[in-house]
Amino acid sequence: MSDIEKSGVNVVVSSVDIESQNKDEVIGVIISPSGKPIQITGDVDVAMKYAINNKEGHIELDEITSKRILRKIDMFLLPVLCLLYCFQFMDKLSNAYASVLGLRTDLKMVGDMYSWTGTSFYIGYLFFEFPASYLLQRFPVAKTVAAFIITWGVVLCCHALPQYAGFIALRTLLGMLESSITPAFTIITAQWYTQEEQFMRVACWFACNGFGTILGGAISYGLGENQESYTIRAWKLVFVVTGCLTIFLGIVVAIHIPDTPAQAWFLTNEEKSLVVERIRTNQQGFGNRHFKKHQFIEAVTDYKTWLIFFFGLASNIPNGGMTNFGNILLTEDLGYAPQQSLLMQMPAGAVEIVGCIGLAYISTLVNSRMLLAFIGTGFTVMAQCFLAFGKQPELRMAGYSLYALGPIGFICMLSVVASNVAGHTKKVTTNAIFLIGYCVGNLIGPQTFRAEQAPKYQGAKTTIVICGIISLVIIGAVWYAYIWENKKKDKINKADYPKFENQEFADLTDKENVDFRYQT
Repeated sequence: MSDIEKSGVNVVVSSVDIESQNKDEVIGVIISPSGKPIQITGDVDVAMKYAINNKEGHIELDEITSKRILRKIDMFLLPVLCLLYCFQFMDKLSNAYASVLGLRTDLKMVGDMYSWTGTSFYIGYLFFEFPASYLLQRFPVAKTVAAFIITWGVVLCCHALPQYAGFIALRTLLGMLESSITPAFTIITAQWYTQEEQFMRVACWFACNGFGTILGGAISYGLGENQESYTIRAWKLVFVVTGCLTIFLGIVVAIHIPDTPAQAWFLTNEEKSLVVERIRTNQQGFGNRHFKKHQFIEAVTDYKTWLIFFFGLASNIPNGGMTNFGNILLTEDLGYAPQQSLLMQMPAGAVEIVGCIGLAYISTLVNSRMLLAFIGTGFTVMAQCFLAFGKQPELRMAGYSLYALGPIGFICMLSVVASNVAGHTKKVTTNAIFLIGYCVGNLIGPQTFRAEQAPKYQGAKTTIVICGIISLVIIGAVWYAYIWENKKKDKINKADYPKFENQEFADLTDKENVDFRYQT
């Protein structure tokens, strides 16, 4: 006798009219891999109704059609996502650019006052991460994030106005607003792409941080070189120019990016149905706008969530320091002139673009994102050692540039949340916890650069190496955890677990769904 028969649970496997169901009404019961009965209510994934309304039933997608749809999605979505991520990183770096163009002098910063301009950003980010994630779940994701983007562009422009106290307040507010961007992009990527495709797409938009480094450095250098042509200080213009660009792109996002594939203006009705079928293998859909307490509890009690959190913490202590002190290291430690340091960040930007996208592409050939993330993080630790312990300036400069491979591990974890965490409330919660780790790491990072250790900042450099090693160990632990969890599910006899029709879109968590497999 099967476990289901023993439980005496009546397993419903037929389809229902979702539109006519109350969200709390039970429409079916399945058994989770742990043997626990799971009630499926009318509060399912948004994609369920599109799957049910498809009169032709499941559509068999051939490879040519699937690739055609993928190319169309990439053409309409990826350029905007990439450009926006480029701009948001440029916005973050604007503080570092301004620091070598007179910001610290004009605002009379002494001691560790500049460190707090970096830390205050992440205090705002930390404070607002859960509220931002809730808003992105509760309201249309693209329109909500567009509102955040336009508002932070306005706030960025205002950075040119205040003295130190007001500047700190604006940096805090900017962090609150920018806390929306990464969870929004993670949700959008999970909506549109299959599990196998997500790592490469996350790598594409995240690696555009490198373009942000190059473009921001070029703009700041040009403004600094032509200071005599303006009646306003160059560092103030950095904030005004980047803020106006951000406002424009926020308007583009509001108009161009649909909230779900079913609302895509660039897809025909047939293609919308094909997008639903493409993501069926994810065992997830477009999302669910209702907060589910049991999924929240599962997220905070899942050990994998906390491995991801500690990776976010460890990997971003270096990031927080380098984002705010990169230009200062180039001038005070490596000896470049202030404006020349703006140009010397460009090699790091190129390394990030080529390295992150290149490693992600290789992962499609070896079919293991975790392996490539482990290798990429290993190279990053080597670069961190060059920067921290290299005797020659050339070796430290090589370490500074190659350190830009660091995001490959973070990209991997973002794609892990997109593809390996199912149940929309669980995904949003896990993403928020991960980004809180990211935030706390970035809060700590600037504080490791102590004024009394200038110009070498050896304590901060050593901390960077230690955090890199911890990040490498955690990636290995997450990799092993997913392999182990998959092996446990592979031992299950699926014949004992009848399926609910369109179960893929029932908003089940990865633990509840016997068919769910983690991508490694």
